[in-house]
Amino acid sequence: MHTVFQKKVLFYALCMLTGWSCHSPNQINQPAPNILFAIMDDATWEHMSAYGCQWVNTPAFDYVANNGILFNRAYTPNAKCAPSRSCILTGRNSWQLEEAANHWPQFPIKFKTFPEALSEHGYHVGHTAKGWAPGIAKTSDGEPRNLIGKKYNQSTLTPPTTAISKIDYTSNFKSFLDDKSEEQPFFFWYGSTEPHRVYEYKSGVNKGGKSLADINDVYDFWPDNPQVRHDLLDYALEIEYFDKHLQQMIDELKARGELNNTMIVVTADNGMPFPRIKGQEYELSNHLPLAIMWLDGIENKGRTVDDFISFIDFAPSFLDLAQIKDSGMQTITGRSLSTIFNSTSQGQIEEDRNQVLIGKERHDVGRPDDQGYPIRGLFEEDYLYIYNFESDRWPAGDPVTGYLNCDGSPTKTECLVAKKNKDSYKYWLWNFGKRVSQELYNIKTDPECMTNLALDEEHQDRLRTMHTVMMDKLKEQGDPRALGNGQLFESFPYMDLKTADFYNRYMAGEELKAGWVNKSDFEAKSELK
Repeated sequence: MHTVFQKKVLFYALCMLTGWSCHSPNQINQPAPNILFAIMDDATWEHMSAYGCQWVNTPAFDYVANNGILFNRAYTPNAKCAPSRSCILTGRNSWQLEEAANHWPQFPIKFKTFPEALSEHGYHVGHTAKGWAPGIAKTSDGEPRNLIGKKYNQSTLTPPTTAISKIDYTSNFKSFLDDKSEEQPFFFWYGSTEPHRVYEYKSGVNKGGKSLADINDVYDFWPDNPQVRHDLLDYALEIEYFDKHLQQMIDELKARGELNNTMIVVTADNGMPFPRIKGQEYELSNHLPLAIMWLDGIENKGRTVDDFISFIDFAPSFLDLAQIKDSGMQTITGRSLSTIFNSTSQGQIEEDRNQVLIGKERHDVGRPDDQGYPIRGLFEEDYLYIYNFESDRWPAGDPVTGYLNCDGSPTKTECLVAKKNKDSYKYWLWNFGKRVSQELYNIKTDPECMTNLALDEEHQDRLRTMHTVMMDKLKEQGDPRALGNGQLFESFPYMDLKTADFYNRYMAGEELKAGWVNKSDFEAKSELK
C-alpha cells in the first residue's frame, strides 16, 4: 500500500508525463474534505499555550497544532470583527469590499461568500453563534441573508459565568451533523462569542482557579496593577471556554468517524479586546493565532510555518480543497495555502509569502460626523510600516464623542483615568493619544510597537521603500483611499442606529447598558467645557 506521500510523488510524476492539470494530490481517491472553522471573538496570537503562554491553557488548540501546522505569522487585514470576517468570507482585503470595509456595515449584495459557494456545490453549510457580524446582510429582494449558512443556535446551557454565552456550541454542532446526509461533506463555522467583552469581573480567579501571579508580564502600555491583571485572567478564562467546546467537537468527530477527513482551522477575528490592540493596526492587533490540522491531508504533522498568512487566503484554500473552479465569487485577492499543506517542510515554505497588507477605515462611532481613522500598513519580514491618513483625528475615538473604538473594560478605565496624573499620563497617551502620520516598528525586537523608528535617519530608506511598496500594491487592488477617493468610506452609513448616539444619551444622564461601553469612555462633563 502506498503512503499518502508516495501517492503525491506518483501523482506529480504522472501529471508531468501526461500534461494533466493537477489538483491537490490529497484529492486522489479521497472525498472532498469536511471543514470545521473555529474562530474566537477577540484573541491575540500569543495567548495560546502552543505559543508558550503560561497563563492560558488551550489543550484543544494545541492538539490541532501538534497534529497539523502551527502558523507563526497569521494576520487579519483589519483588526475589527465585521471587516475581518468580511475578508475571511470573500478572500478580498477590506478596502476592496466597499461598505464592508467598515464596522456595522450593510454587506454589499455583489460579494458572494465562500460558504455560499460551497453550499451551491453540494456542501452542508451552517454555523453556531457569531457568524458575520456586526452588520446587516440582505438579499436583492430585501430578505435576510445568511452569509455562512443555516444558524444552529437552538441548544442552550447554563454557562460558568454571567458573561459567557448561553448557546451550547457543541450540541448545536451535533445537530448540524445530524442534518447532513451520510456522504455529504460539510463546512461548519464555530463562532464562539468568547473572549469578547463583557467579562464577569474576577471570574478568572474566582471560577478559573487562577492567580494574579500567573501572569509573568503585563504589556508596557498598560498599568501593572490588580485591576488589569484580573481583567487579563478573566479574558483567559473565556479563551479556555472556547477551547473546551473545540475539544468536545473534536471528540464528536472522532466518535462519528469523521475526524480524519476533516480540516480543522482554529483562529480569531482580531486581537484581544483591550486598549491599543483590538480596533488598532499594530502587531498585537492583527497578528492572530492559527493552527490547522487535516489528518488525511497534511504531511509531517506538528510543523511550524513562518510564511506570512493573510485571512484572505482562507477562501481560496477552501475552494481549492473542494475542487471548485467556478465559484461565482468576485475576484479573490488571497492565495490558496495548498502548497503549504502539501509540503513536508517547516519554517518558510514559499519565499514570496514575506509580507501582508493591513488597514482600516471606520470602526465604531466615536467621532464627529461618524468619521473613521483611516490606516494602511505593511508587515514585511521583521518590520511593520503604518501610514495614518488623518493623523489630526483621535485614533481610538474622540474625547468629546467617546473613545468607542475600544471596548469598555477595567483596563480601559485604568488607562483613561491615568490622564489625570502626570506620573501615569503616559498610559492615556499610548492608548488614546494622537499619532504621527508615519510609524515604523521592528516587531521582532519591539512587538508591542513602543519605539517608532520613522524619524530615525538610519531607517529612512526602509521607510520610503515600504511606503512605496504598500501604495503600489494598494493601487493595484483598487483601494479608493490609495487612489485619492478615501471619502467614499466616510459616506457609508453606520447601520447600528440604536447605539450611534451614545454620547448624547450619556450627556442626558441615561444609563448605558451596552456591554462594551462604560461611562469612563467619555470625558467628564466638566472637562468638556
